[in-house]
Amino acid sequence: MSLWSRIANAFRPDCLNRDIEEELASHLAEAIEQGRDQAEARRALGRAAQHQQQSHDVHVIAWLESMRADLIFGWRQLKRNKATSVAATLSLALAIGACTSAFRLIDALLLRPLPVAHADRLYVLSRKGMGFDNKPGEWESWAYHAFVQMRDAAKGQADLIAISYAVRTDVTYKTDQEMEKANLQYVSGSMFNIFDLQPALGRLLTTNDDRTPGAEPYAVISFDYWTRRFARDPRVIGRAIHIGDNTYEIVGVSEKKFTGTEPGTFVDIFVPTMMHRHVTYPNSTWIRTMVVLQPGATAEPLRQKFAAISHAFETNRLKGETGLSQETLRNVLNNQVLMEPAPTGASGLQQDYRRALAALGVLVAMVLLIACANVANLMTAQAAARAREMALRVSVGAGRWRLVQMVLAESALLAFFASASGALFAWWSAPFVIGMINPPDNPVRLVLPADWRVLGFGIALTIAVIVLFGLLPALRASSVKPASVLKGGENPHSRRRLMHGMIALQVAFCFLVLFIAGLFVATFKRLSAQPTGFSAERLMMLETTSRPAQSQVHWDQIADRLRAMPGVERVAQAAWPLLGGSSWNDAISINGGPPSTDLAYFLNVSPGWLDTMKIPLLGGRDFRNSDAYPNVALVNEAFAKKFLNGEHPVGRFFEKASDDAKRDRMQVVGLVRDAYYSNIHEPMLPVVYVPVHSTDSTGIFRPLDEETFIVRTTAPNPLALASILRHEVPRVGAQFHVSNIRTQEEIDQAQTVRERLLATLAFFFGAVALLLASIGLYGVLNYSVMQQQRELGIRIALGGRLGHVARRVTTGVVSALLSGMLAGLILGLVSARYVESLLYQVKASDPAMLVIPAMVIFGAGLVAAIPPIFRALHIDPVAMLRVE
Repeated sequence: MSLWSRIANAFRPDCLNRDIEEELASHLAEAIEQGRDQAEARRALGRAAQHQQQSHDVHVIAWLESMRADLIFGWRQLKRNKATSVAATLSLALAIGACTSAFRLIDALLLRPLPVAHADRLYVLSRKGMGFDNKPGEWESWAYHAFVQMRDAAKGQADLIAISYAVRTDVTYKTDQEMEKANLQYVSGSMFNIFDLQPALGRLLTTNDDRTPGAEPYAVISFDYWTRRFARDPRVIGRAIHIGDNTYEIVGVSEKKFTGTEPGTFVDIFVPTMMHRHVTYPNSTWIRTMVVLQPGATAEPLRQKFAAISHAFETNRLKGETGLSQETLRNVLNNQVLMEPAPTGASGLQQDYRRALAALGVLVAMVLLIACANVANLMTAQAAARAREMALRVSVGAGRWRLVQMVLAESALLAFFASASGALFAWWSAPFVIGMINPPDNPVRLVLPADWRVLGFGIALTIAVIVLFGLLPALRASSVKPASVLKGGENPHSRRRLMHGMIALQVAFCFLVLFIAGLFVATFKRLSAQPTGFSAERLMMLETTSRPAQSQVHWDQIADRLRAMPGVERVAQAAWPLLGGSSWNDAISINGGPPSTDLAYFLNVSPGWLDTMKIPLLGGRDFRNSDAYPNVALVNEAFAKKFLNGEHPVGRFFEKASDDAKRDRMQVVGLVRDAYYSNIHEPMLPVVYVPVHSTDSTGIFRPLDEETFIVRTTAPNPLALASILRHEVPRVGAQFHVSNIRTQEEIDQAQTVRERLLATLAFFFGAVALLLASIGLYGVLNYSVMQQQRELGIRIALGGRLGHVARRVTTGVVSALLSGMLAGLILGLVSARYVESLLYQVKASDPAMLVIPAMVIFGAGLVAAIPPIFRALHIDPVAMLRVE
């Protein structure tokens, strides 16, 4: 008989038994037809039951049939205890779904290899050490000249690819009147060939498209962008795109699977690096350098070669620099070149969220362990209730493994239903979490397929869950001794000790989750309440561009038109919004001295900007319309402390020492209150505010191609005027266009996206952990009361005090609770150092951070203990003493 037939027979026992009975009957009829007596024929065939069993064993796989029977019996047990089965399934489903969702996010951002050839041999070059601001860090940006030298030196050992950071930029199509946003990336012409990518339409960029600066204005769009923007129209080939001052021709569409090398960003348009305006600037670092090793090549010798080239390039580039201090020069030249594996690509999102996702992974793992311990306690209690059944099975010859298999089959069914429900939760929750970290002007996009990787993780997780909550109850149930059961059962204290141990484990993990959640929530609250130094209420930013650049007069005309609009309170101009992510810094020279080691940060603003932002002027005056950069400046308090020894700065002169040795002399005309410049996570920076309009060496105002108009409205919701003001700007000239509109509150909130995500999810998982631990505590106390109710009834009948009865019920659980909190406290203090980089002005050793989780757990435990204690105190002694 074939293997498939034996497998099929295991799932059709009734049909198989009928077939065997019919076969035996046919043999008996055949013997009678041959003239044999019926009784003699039956004796010759032997015992029918024995023959039937032997034939049955031949036609099936025994272990598979027993597994089927155990699954059916397990299903009946689950139906028999519907309430507990549903509660266990939901708690496990939530934990499994959270773990699967966390895995999908971690896999998409940190683990999933790029869909390109040789991803296992892909590296990214970076430098680690001290930056030009003399702060430690790691940088992946390189000058194109340095890239070319390293590319030439690596020939025969590796292929180098220059890939710029993906930027969201304004693009215009010939037939459209309005600009739109798209993610643009400059790449080496050889990238598509090295990655072995094929065009979905047209052709891809080649080395010939990337030889001469500004000579090959060709563009390749991604399949995703082709679908979203052009509905897969094949006529897109040959269409023109206007980006900045250049017009590109679309020559192809990339493969569907390829969305760029930055996880979290889908690149829309790829253009050659030679089309970047800084490709000929040796002082501009704007590309990542990706390295694809040739087969047989090793990374370390290449890294050393790249390090020597980088040091020589930087030494030559910085030779004769007078705009940098000697300490800064030494620090920069001592930077270490790293060559790190990058099979998943490289992006800032990976760096920002690596620790955050790891912390969330630990939290959901703790929740899973709490849920498993909870269900394990439930299964242990059910096994105790089935002790007589197990003893009977052992008495009739069931082996220990057979009993283990039976209990595990029930656990497997529970885990299967929980996994199915958890998969639905993970399918919904992963995109929901991504939505929480989406800035409105630059959404995060991750590939979240339900492929074999996610399926494999789900299967492995389900097996782990079965082992975690099912194995121990199964082993205890299988170790039952019939003689002990007949004498009244095993010692109940040993079972209670096991359940109390599980409670301690749940409490320890719950304390850890609540402790970490408290740190994240406190961090978010302190960051959100951190004074920024300006008022963000009713502020709207109109980021405006002009092609070609326009004179100061036209920009001022736009500001005047906006001021005249109904609902507008104030209007000012700036190069970019505060906390918008942009920055401009340089060294400072006082009294003709050497450049400072510390850097100052600059921002171009117009007269009235301080009033519009509500930043107090502490001394001196604001800018006038006649002021221009680089003649005058406003400085903040941090600048005065850092560079002027805290002296009153108004009237003082200083020089801005640029990297190119140019020095601009300025006079301080005003002192302003400190306000955060680009990042609220950092200390207050020394900031210099300079006029928004600048003059050249002849005193002529330079034209500008972009500015941000800061509008404070009278209405609480500034976006109500967004459409009106957007259409008002081009009335000064058709060359002006509002490329982006944001409120200052949105910009401020983007500063705390990571902290908000961690606080929200940690709070949610903390609540789930507390609920599960409370349910587990209630279950153990309730089981303890049921096991001791006869004894408690006798004590009450003999005049035992109610307080003594309550202590007898709760003593073991209270000990487990305290032991678990102590273990959780130790775990929390040990783990806190791994999340320190995610905290802001919060100390793990703060007594409040330690006391609050303990109080919350104790309060939840008290609430969970009330029903069982109430039940114990109201036991009817007469009913307990009645002879059954």
